[in-house]
Amino acid sequence: MTARTINVRLPEALYNQIEELAKATARTKSFLAIDALTNYVQSESWQIRDIHEGIKEADAGEFATDKQVKAVFAKYDA
Repeated sequence: MTARTINVRLPEALYNQIEELAKATARTKSFLAIDALTNYVQSESWQIRDIHEGIKEADAGEFATDKQVKAVFAKYDA
């Protein structure tokens, strides 16, 4: 795996928390940062996938009918 470097400025309090966690878990700060960023990116990536899927559906003319939209609004009392 090829690695790339980024530089991030952290508030001192957050840096200290990461340093304490690294010591407590016998991990490096880099490991913790990579783990945290990996989890964040994975949890947020669904939005990008859904947007691209929605664009494909719209380009194909696949839209909800007025009846379907009203049913969803009625379901959630909106």
